[in-house]
Order: sequence, then C-alpha cells, then structure tokens
Amino acid sequence: MAVSKTRELLVDVARQLFAKNGLENTTMNDIAREAGKGRRTLYTYFKSKEEIYYTVIETELRRLFERMNDVAQRDMPPEDKIVLLIFTHLEAVKEIVYRNGNLRAEFFRNIWGVEKVRKNFDRSEMAIFRRVLNEGVDKRVFDIKNVRLTAELAHYFLKGCETPYIYGHLTTNVEEIHTFVRRLVRRSIGHHYID
Repeated sequence: MAVSKTRELLVDVARQLFAKNGLENTTMNDIAREAGKGRRTLYTYFKSKEEIYYTVIETELRRLFERMNDVAQRDMPPEDKIVLLIFTHLEAVKEIVYRNGNLRAEFFRNIWGVEKVRKNFDRSEMAIFRRVLNEGVDKRVFDIKNVRLTAELAHYFLKGCETPYIYGHLTTNVEEIHTFVRRLVRRSIGHHYID
C-alpha cells in the first residue's frame, strides 16, 4: 500500500512541476524535493525524468478512460451514448491539456512519444465504442455491418479533432457542434449500413 501511495505522490508532484515549469525546466531533484522524498526513493520508482513524464501521461489517459467507461455503462439510448462519448473524450482531453499548463507545449512537441504511450488507451477506447455500437445493433437502433471498423473510425475521428477542439478552431458555438455531431451519428450509424 505504501509503495503505490509513494509512487502516486511522485507522479502527482511531477505532473504539477511539469505543468508549472515545463519538462525541460524540471529535474529529478526538483521532483524528489517537492515530494519530500530522497533521490534514491525517486530512482527506485523511475529511471529517468522521461519515464516519469510518460507515467504522468498514462495516468491522465487512465482517468480519461474511466470517464468514458462511465458513460458507456449509463442507462441511456446507444445513440445518445455515442454522442456523449465523443464530447466526453474531447472535453476531457481539453481539460487535461489546460490543467497541465507548460506541459501542453511538450505534449504537442513530443507527439510521437505520446503516441507510444497512448496505444493502450487507443485500444481501450475502440473497445468502448465497439461495446456501445454492438449494444445499438442488438437494440436495432444501429444498422452497422462492420462494428470494428466503425469503432476504429470513431476513435480516429476523435483523435483528429482533439487539437482543433482544444484550440477552439472548430467553432465558437458549442451547441452548433453538438447538433452537428448528433446529426452525423444519426445519419452515419442509425438505420443504414456502413461497410
């Protein structure tokens, strides 16, 4: 128990320091000192600053997955779940990026490193979409031939929308985006086939 609490503390302190000072301007010594731990303790859990950085990203992605999983388990029509999953993803990513201040520049600068860390999350997110899409097919709300492909496309659509959504480039009217996405979901997976 104490082991995981110490590790959680180190990750949280690192996230805060990265957000405040940026990755480059934060040292392992800074993290150990701010956490009230010795360098030896820090190096027991993490070999390098980059390793703790990627652990911070994994922790944030785990929180995002939990939020999406909560939506997938709700008792609501599958069509509404898909729309809510989309906006839960986009809003959570936006919150993560803004909460992490100076770290967001590193996030976008080191996108390939972040992509490696995202692989597990990406697979999990596609599984959530498959589950909700299958629920819609079972309830005869969706008429989809290839649920796996549809789930993958939904996931990649979201990834492509993350940066423009975060920076507010899609539109300034949030309700307009919601209306468009609801229509898109209805037309693309409601009552006709996607091959």
